[in-house]
Amino acid sequence: MKNIYVLLVLFLVSCNCHTNLGTKQLMDVDVAFSNTAANDGWKKAFLEFAHPDAILLRENHMPIVGKSAIISYLGDTVNSSLGFSWKPLDAKISSSEDMGFTYGIFTIKVDTIVQQGTYVSIWVKDSEGNWKYILDSGNEGLGE
Repeated sequence: MKNIYVLLVLFLVSCNCHTNLGTKQLMDVDVAFSNTAANDGWKKAFLEFAHPDAILLRENHMPIVGKSAIISYLGDTVNSSLGFSWKPLDAKISSSEDMGFTYGIFTIKVDTIVQQGTYVSIWVKDSEGNWKYILDSGNEGLGE
């Protein structure tokens, strides 16, 4: 009987570790998303990490639905003077490990002005097994 309990505990621990590995992988993807924005520009990052059906929710704007709409939305924006980065605080993934979310704090810098807020990104795996955001939203809710 003890052996059954030991096997059950080992099974539960191994399942939890697998989920923890998936959660760490999703956190790493979100960090890579931010690093791409910092190194190559945030427009490139938001296009590279977008699922084809991605949705952006932005203040004072109707939902921006689909990658082509995101391209149009970002097309006229200037990338050079804006510093935009974020850091995930945590992630959760589904038991099937094909959907999850990250949330954290973003920082926007324009010249000497720094603004922080919070964000959430919902992620799904594409047909090749890569994490892509399907929904991204944030708010400018943090004071100094």
